[in-house]
Order: sequence, then C-alpha cells, then structure tokens
Amino acid sequence: MKFFIDTANLAQIKEAQDLGVLDGVTTNPSLMAKEGISGQANVIEHYKTICEIVDGDVSAEVIATDFEGMVKEGEALAALHPQIVVKIPMIKDGIKAIKYFSDKGIKTNCTLIFSSGQALLAAKAGATYVSPFIGRLDDISTDGLRLIEDIRLIFDNYTYDTQILAASVRHTMHLLQCAEIGADVMTGPLSVILGLLKHPLTDSGLAQFLADHAKSNA
Repeated sequence: MKFFIDTANLAQIKEAQDLGVLDGVTTNPSLMAKEGISGQANVIEHYKTICEIVDGDVSAEVIATDFEGMVKEGEALAALHPQIVVKIPMIKDGIKAIKYFSDKGIKTNCTLIFSSGQALLAAKAGATYVSPFIGRLDDISTDGLRLIEDIRLIFDNYTYDTQILAASVRHTMHLLQCAEIGADVMTGPLSVILGLLKHPLTDSGLAQFLADHAKSNA
C-alpha cells in the first residue's frame, strides 16, 4: 500500500518524507487556503516546492468545471513537474477531461468519488487514480469502507490498472481496514501515519528494557 499525505503544509510533508515511508502528496484548494496560500502564482510555486521535497506523485487540483477550462489548467499543471498528477472532479466534463489526459499520457486523479459507478466511469476513461472519500461517507452514516470493497471487486473483475486511492482517511483504523480490503493507496493527515507507531505495550516494554539496563549498569 502506498502512503500519501493529504496536506499543503511543508513541515508535515518533510516530516513524512524523512520517516522514509511517504509515496506521494494530495492537495486541494481548501488545504492551500488553510496554509494561507492564495493567488495562482503562489499556488504554482507551492506545488513546485512540494515536488522538490517528495519523490512520488503530487496531486494538483484544477479549479475549472468545464472541459476546456480543465484541459487548459491541467496541461499547465502537468507541465510544472513530471510528478504532478492532475486532480479532476467527478463530473461529466471531468470524465471527458480524464480521457483527454489519458490519451496524452498525463496522470490523473479523479476526486470526489462516492459510488462504485463513478469509480467505474473514471477507470474506463483511463484515470490513474480514483479517490473515494470514505470519511465523508461515514459522516452521513454510510459505510465508506464498503465502497472500497465494491470498487476493489469491480476493478479486479476487469483488471483495470486504475489505482484505488482511499481519501478522507480520518484515523489509523481507517488506514488498516483499507489495507485489509486492498486499497492501492491511502491519503490522510500525518497523524494517521504516525498513529501506526503507537502501542502501549511497545511503550511499556521499552521503558522496562531501559530500566533493566540502568540497573545492570548501576
């Protein structure tokens, strides 16, 4: 399973990269705004900086919702760096744009997926990634993990190369359950990745080892 971090915070991206397990980054306009990044020029420079920090794919989202606008923005984003993946919304013109980019060899991430039918359309159009938002489904009392299972079954039935990118991952159990189901990628905050480190028996065991070592060297 690939680990992506869902943020525009450079310090958190660097921390995840330094841990040695980071495979990529996902961003969106809301995450950029959260870091106080505004204006197209500043956003572009921020994407470039992220690509300099990480080794893997970096999803950069288009703002336009019409086909021509998405193509124009997407081509400009893809030209910034080879690691850029153009993030396209799950709408009718979005599917057309994904097909356009796929034919040109430009990677895409179809975002705001909330059904297996949407994921199937994106895969048929040639999306590199589909991003089902499991946390947001949980928020409305719908089983987000079941959606990952359904998409995994469909993609395996027809051997689509499109990767399932579990998005809106809220906690470590989400991550582990997505791994059990077979999601190709998960994207979430740094806290979700770091949460895998934690176990009370590890903490108590290490404390005991250190205490015994101190006694033996007293």
